[in-house]
Amino acid sequence: MFDSLLQMGALILCGVVWRYARPGGLDAVSTRTALTGLVYYLLLPALVLMVLWQAPLGTDSFKIAFVASVSILVSLVLMHGLCNACDMDRPTRGAAILAAAFPNATYLGLPVLEATLGDASRSMVIQYDLFANTPLLLTIGVWIAMRNGNQGQKNLNFNDLLKIPALWAATLAVVLNLSDVPMPGGIKTWLQTLANGVIPLMLISLGLSLYIKQEHLKQMRSIIPVLGVKLFFMPVVAMVLATALGMQGMVKQVVILEAAMPSMVIGIMLCDRYGLNSVVYAASVTVSTALSFITLGIWFGLVQT
Repeated sequence: MFDSLLQMGALILCGVVWRYARPGGLDAVSTRTALTGLVYYLLLPALVLMVLWQAPLGTDSFKIAFVASVSILVSLVLMHGLCNACDMDRPTRGAAILAAAFPNATYLGLPVLEATLGDASRSMVIQYDLFANTPLLLTIGVWIAMRNGNQGQKNLNFNDLLKIPALWAATLAVVLNLSDVPMPGGIKTWLQTLANGVIPLMLISLGLSLYIKQEHLKQMRSIIPVLGVKLFFMPVVAMVLATALGMQGMVKQVVILEAAMPSMVIGIMLCDRYGLNSVVYAASVTVSTALSFITLGIWFGLVQT
């Protein structure tokens, strides 16, 4: 795990350095937008299609989705109570709840777990994200953002789910998989070539998103509960659920380690769109990502026993 995290950290550091060095005059925002757009619209759907087309789908798929969903929902409820106890204002409360409950399952979880557990973990990571994490973010997560925000859209738009290329790729892959349609060799090579770019570009774009400003440091009181829920409580819930369901081996490791991932980067878009406290969310992402290089090692040691 340590070697994998070191390699992932080196790629993330490339993005961090780029933010400040601005080679060729390319700033962090425009570079990150280009990289994430390429991954989001082309490379990640190719990876999803390739992996889920060939993945074993069955009872474990339902268990993965169940553990992920319940872990997220329980964390949402707990963080809501902590926010009320801390008397946070609504925009801060909404940002804190989102940061505490939704893990960076793909942009960090996929490269870390693939490097640590092997290629077989890829389909489980993708199922965790696309069968539970992302749908809940774009439904319940959006509803929370609307309830606590002070601007932006006020109507829950389920059409947002239909605009995610990776979900369309997952749907097609599951249909082909369950229909026992073999993957042609040429298609597999083409998809693999596209998929090879996903991990390095995702990690570099993650590094481009990480930064600390003085106003972030002033929000530490608000993000401490977020860190506790995201990095410690949520994986405990996942571990209890996985054990209760009789999950074993790699599938159990994946659902616990995915729950232990830091806050999801994409949540900052919901904060901007609905008027939540973007400073608190950005600080939560940066600090939780930095701390996760320690906490993930701890959780990996626990799931190995």
